[in-house]
Amino acid sequence: MNIIARLRAELNHALIKAVTLASQKMRFPAAGIPDFVLEVPREKEHGDFATNLALLLAGAIKMSPRKIAGIIKEELNFEGLPVIKVEVAGPGFINFYLDPAWALRVIPEIINQGEDYGRVNIGNREKVQVEYVSANPTGLLHMGNARGAALGDSIASLLDFADYQVTREFYVNDAGTQIENLGKSLAARYFQLLGFKAEIPEEGYHGEDLVATTKNFIALYQDKYLKESASVREEALVKYALDEAIAAIKKTLAEFGVHYDVWFSEASLYASGSVKEIIERLKEKGFIYEHEGALWFKAREFGARQDEVLVRNNGAPTYFAADIAYHVNKFQRGFTKIINIWGADHHGHVARLKGALAALGYSPDAVQVIIMQLVRLYRGGEIVRMSKRTGQYVSLEDLIEEVGRDAARYFFVMRSADSHLDFDLDLAREQSVKNPVYYIQYAHARICSLKKVLAEQGRTMPRVSSTDLTLLTQEAELALARRLADFPEEVTRAVQNLAPHQIASYIHEVAGLLHAFYNHHRVITADPALSNSRVLLVEATRIVLANALKLLGLKSPERM
Repeated sequence: MNIIARLRAELNHALIKAVTLASQKMRFPAAGIPDFVLEVPREKEHGDFATNLALLLAGAIKMSPRKIAGIIKEELNFEGLPVIKVEVAGPGFINFYLDPAWALRVIPEIINQGEDYGRVNIGNREKVQVEYVSANPTGLLHMGNARGAALGDSIASLLDFADYQVTREFYVNDAGTQIENLGKSLAARYFQLLGFKAEIPEEGYHGEDLVATTKNFIALYQDKYLKESASVREEALVKYALDEAIAAIKKTLAEFGVHYDVWFSEASLYASGSVKEIIERLKEKGFIYEHEGALWFKAREFGARQDEVLVRNNGAPTYFAADIAYHVNKFQRGFTKIINIWGADHHGHVARLKGALAALGYSPDAVQVIIMQLVRLYRGGEIVRMSKRTGQYVSLEDLIEEVGRDAARYFFVMRSADSHLDFDLDLAREQSVKNPVYYIQYAHARICSLKKVLAEQGRTMPRVSSTDLTLLTQEAELALARRLADFPEEVTRAVQNLAPHQIASYIHEVAGLLHAFYNHHRVITADPALSNSRVLLVEATRIVLANALKLLGLKSPERM
């Protein structure tokens, strides 16, 4: 249990004991202890912790909350706790003010735990799957894919840090109408490049990237497939193109620091008969009806706006049918928590998917869908839509080349997924404290440079057991230590909310506190004892920064 959790537990115990004593003394009627909260107030002037206990007791006790809070305050015993003042505030909140030096206790905890500081055991090894990006293998990764990659990978890292068994998964859309259109488009390019006339279907893929793919195919097979049937030719072209596209996607994502445990093929759901089986199960349960030759799922019975086609009137299952089968497969593999990260255009798909799972007897609440909003790129104050290199949309590859992996990843997670993101390319490239990524990583590098100075002086990292941390009395020192103590709580909140932007915001604040301390106080002073205590404070800060940066998939540079 971390220092904040321990302190909260001790304060909770003191509050419960105070209520019990007050009722025993007949100061107010006996009542059950409600499910109260003890939290850090938003406003610093409201103390270090505040509770709503008195407000919740008021209904049962039939007494004003402020009066109840006053009685509880009088019965509180804080022996052994760092409480220096208690106030009754507002309609009946109880605010606690702590000795600022209490947070110094966290420094030995951080130093001793190192890379494990901040880990929380709230997952209890629950099996969770995070599926993200899952881009169509018919083109380059775009900004929506890039944001999904940064979010998904950070969420997976947070869950792992919180003791979940995490599987990172990419769903390969290698079946259905889009693949048929891809095959026809590639076949047309194949004929064209071999000197024959051919038209790409209107609904096909017209991008120049397919020309390069087809040229590579011809380099291997020449005109071998000219005399083959259309189906054989298209199957060969699609297989080659998919293998090439997926290899390129893997390479680009690896450059972005994103790796998967599983690459799941949509086509495997058809080959195994899973899609057909799901449709039959829904039929047996009475959730499918026929209309105009197509089979429809009764999605409206589960809160969706309209029913949804599962099988078209030509007998071909829809993407929705395959997606139901895919999610059933996730449950069959033992996942009890399923997290999908989808683009804003998939918003309407959530209710019908959850409805289908409920119809099949699975818990729709086990599936959590994070809907990402759009990304707009800016350069020189103007929206950037096209890539200078390809003449198409800006790809993830372009972005990494222009601003680097770390800047791209941080910018994608520094805002909540459900908010639109304006990505300033000029700012992301800037090597100054105006750039939040540079600002944070510079804080880490600054501490590393200090450690080098120690080494040059022939000094080693002081031992916690022989260092007097009570020498840290400056406001900047105590504020920094206090915020370091919050890291495990910040991790817990970010995991519960699936919100890596909270970690991004937290480390930006920690970096700011480190810079403020560093700019006003010398770490290595003429006083060896004070120097040792400050060295341990900044080393604890370095550990927190490194652990948090790792959660976001960012590096912890030793030099800038």
